[in-house]
Amino acid sequence: MQTKRHNYEYAVDTASQTAPANVVRLIGTNKRVLEIGCGPGSITKILSEQNGCIVTGLELDPIAIEKVKPFCEVVKQADLNSPDWPRLLDGIEKFDVVLAADVLEHLYDPQKSLQQMIPLMKDNGCIVISLPHIGHAAILSCLISGNFKYGDWGLLDRTHIRFFCLQNIENLFTQANLKIIEAKFVTKTPSETEFAEVWASMPHAVQDVLMTPKHANVYQVVIKAVPINRIDSAVM
Repeated sequence: MQTKRHNYEYAVDTASQTAPANVVRLIGTNKRVLEIGCGPGSITKILSEQNGCIVTGLELDPIAIEKVKPFCEVVKQADLNSPDWPRLLDGIEKFDVVLAADVLEHLYDPQKSLQQMIPLMKDNGCIVISLPHIGHAAILSCLISGNFKYGDWGLLDRTHIRFFCLQNIENLFTQANLKIIEAKFVTKTPSETEFAEVWASMPHAVQDVLMTPKHANVYQVVIKAVPINRIDSAVM
């Protein structure tokens, strides 16, 4: 019997410029990875089967846990909004990479969560994060139209409780005593997003104004970060 497709289950084209593909490239091969909020394993599968990584997963949803198990050395059920989630990793070897792909926007205190990730890294390890960019022109068109409509996925996923523009992202990492050493901008035109219909309803003059900001087409940001006292050069 075929199992039902999970809401966060998707294929990853590793040659593309999507956020998951950029995440996979920033992590690299043959790494020990802690994947926080691994979901049903869309990225986990690539890391394990194609990149030779050994993955420990943390996930809240029991259905997702069953789907991701084949791709993890260890997977544990974790509520990332609980301050005690790092204790689940007591006695486990530290990681080359701590990954949280499209996770921080679901958490009450993303800065504290980032700080809790730092002790889980090896001395030369890194954190890889992907985040949605709320400053996209399509979101601005939703605000103007009065149709701030949540959905099951995308920039206005109904489970998002935190929203970030680029300056907010930079501040988030700085305040967590981290610095961003690589940043990949995933772009989509407004007509390529889930808000294409709203965008199309905007007069052309309004569309032109909304496209004025430099980062109006940035849909997601994928980041590699390290502790602020490391010698690596910051890019943001």
